[in-house]
Amino acid sequence: MTDATAPATPHPTPVFFLAGGTGISAETLGNMMLQQFPTVSFLRRKIPFITTAERAREVVAQLDATKTDAVTPLVFSTVADEDVRSELQKTECAFIDLFGTHLDTIERILHVNAAHHVGALHGVGDLRRYEARMKAIDFAMEHDDGQSLRNLEQAELILIAPSRCGKTPTSMYLALQHGIKVANYPLVEEDFDHSELPRPVRPYQSKCFGLLSTPARLSQVRGERRPGSAYATLAQCSYELRRAESLYRSHRIPSINSASMSVEEMAAVIMQSARLNNVQ
Repeated sequence: MTDATAPATPHPTPVFFLAGGTGISAETLGNMMLQQFPTVSFLRRKIPFITTAERAREVVAQLDATKTDAVTPLVFSTVADEDVRSELQKTECAFIDLFGTHLDTIERILHVNAAHHVGALHGVGDLRRYEARMKAIDFAMEHDDGQSLRNLEQAELILIAPSRCGKTPTSMYLALQHGIKVANYPLVEEDFDHSELPRPVRPYQSKCFGLLSTPARLSQVRGERRPGSAYATLAQCSYELRRAESLYRSHRIPSINSASMSVEEMAAVIMQSARLNNVQ
């Protein structure tokens, strides 16, 4: 077995994510595994909505056409339908079944046969879950960047941070993926003049969670938005981050540094720290 720290191969390895639905799960799980091989170059492609055996045979032809003596493509599949899956498994590529293998194990444990149809994890599926997610998205959009203070008491979480620390994408991800009602509120110049929380979020201190960054990263992000502005200078960014961190510490508000974290990682840490439960 080649060590993960070995030099990168000269030819990128083709990677296919196959699914009977949108392919989001196959892509997420597959990429999580591929991250363990940072020196290898991959050429990724998603093929969703493979719902018939005929379509599966067409896909297999596409997959096998990419195989060479030098490179064997990787195929990650979350296809649930047994007939479709059996056709896909005929590929000459390396087939990683993210669904079937584990499903068999769960069937044995539960003593119940699986339905073997396309899941609804990213679709409408359970109407209650879907509606909760949509309401959470509406709430996050209305309460983005302090635009509205209406019904702020309904927020399950309030993200506070200096501008461009990742409040909006994190709020939207938590709403979309987990159905959590998130408001986010910007810390602005006047908030750094004293040690109190901004008045609108003060009654909801227990729901607040702070975001930070590094001065260099924040300056870079702000510079892309407003090049040459005082707002983007390293000095201004350093000042705001110091004051924000002091504010969090004095009010015992948990916080994370978003500079080197993905939105998925941030969401997971926030949910665990704030003891939030996603929509079941």
